[in-house]
Amino acid sequence: MQKTIILSQSQKQILIDHAKKCSPVESCALLFGKEEFNVSTVKEIFLTENTKNSPVNFNISNEELLRGYQEAERKGLDIIGIFHSHPHSEASPSSTDKKFMMINPVVWVIFSNVQDKLNAFVLESEITPVLIKIQA
Repeated sequence: MQKTIILSQSQKQILIDHAKKCSPVESCALLFGKEEFNVSTVKEIFLTENTKNSPVNFNISNEELLRGYQEAERKGLDIIGIFHSHPHSEASPSSTDKKFMMINPVVWVIFSNVQDKLNAFVLESEITPVLIKIQA
């Protein structure tokens, strides 16, 4: 069964706006929500800063990650996804992304500024596309 991530239209717009605002640097964010039966439902977006300030890599500081985990826990939510943008390439995982997907086994949502497209993936035995459902 294919994994699905559910975003609201406004959450999708927040992520795209963040990606466009940060360009030409990669943007990043944590996605809070709940997961049941291969469906991850995003309840809240925690925008973060790319401390690498790079167009091809991103890093979220340990302090900001800790704040994100504390905020999610306080709201009774889990970190169900990681978002970042690719300002100059397509919306699919880079070799660096694949390496970090191994240690962060959540849904990775990637926005391509050049394609103006949002895709999602998960690393199981291999990189697998995740269906993105947008709700009103």
